[in-house]
Amino acid sequence: MKSNTMKKLIPYTFIFPALLLLILFSIIPILISLVISFTNLDITGLGNWGAVKFTGLDNFINLFKDSLFLQSVGNTLFYVVIGVPAVIVLSLTSAIMINFGQNKFFKLMRLIFYTPSITNTVAVAVVWTFMYNPSTGLINNILHSIGIGSIGWLTDQHVAKFALIILAVWKAIGLNMLIFLAALQGVPKDLYEAAELDGASWWQQTRHITIPSLTFSIFFVTVTTLIGWFQFFDEPFVMTKGGPLGSTNSVALFVYQNGFQQSNFGYAASASFIMFAAIIIATLIQFKIQNKQQNK
Repeated sequence: MKSNTMKKLIPYTFIFPALLLLILFSIIPILISLVISFTNLDITGLGNWGAVKFTGLDNFINLFKDSLFLQSVGNTLFYVVIGVPAVIVLSLTSAIMINFGQNKFFKLMRLIFYTPSITNTVAVAVVWTFMYNPSTGLINNILHSIGIGSIGWLTDQHVAKFALIILAVWKAIGLNMLIFLAALQGVPKDLYEAAELDGASWWQQTRHITIPSLTFSIFFVTVTTLIGWFQFFDEPFVMTKGGPLGSTNSVALFVYQNGFQQSNFGYAASASFIMFAAIIIATLIQFKIQNKQQNK
């Protein structure tokens, strides 16, 4: 009897360290943040817990009356709607094109595409900030050389969001491309040979063999990319600080500004939980769509 019990407990001993770390550094902080979101905790409350008061849903109600928060929500949705499809399409296209060749040139292209993914985001953002400089930046100098005027990449509120998206997409392509490449290696070559014998063109093979074979990989990349873009923070924080006029501010940056710069911890925690809820809902929708496709 004891031996059977020990056998059942052995698998849990392997996952216990990871489970302990998850509880200590993820679940408990999330629960603490949830409690804080219903209070007026600020820098004064950290020194005097007696000054902390339970405010109920006031923080959440005030958020939806806050024009800066609503603007950051709109900006985040814009990043998600534009950035996520761009990353998926470009990553998949790059993977399919590179997968066709096995010589040194294509191996070099894998390295070139992957390199941005392993570089430090802050360092890359600083370099791109100089490239976006309206007067001395490399990009505007190139535009001048072909007869196009200067563009305020980070100073024009209508252009700044696109400038950040370009950088973020450029940096995200490499890792997702490798995921698609790994999945492409598992597609049976017999399918392509049979399709060629039937006279199928390259596009027909891609449409009816390659893409359907990558369904799970596309689903995985979509979910992870979606979560990443909902938490869009590094690029606007380093390059624009949320400006000009809040046009590039994201929800994650809004949380940072209120929590760490203005010390309104309760207000920031409530904003973070709204973002958390949005991520959960978007992820569940993706799982539901994936399950429907599998059941067809």
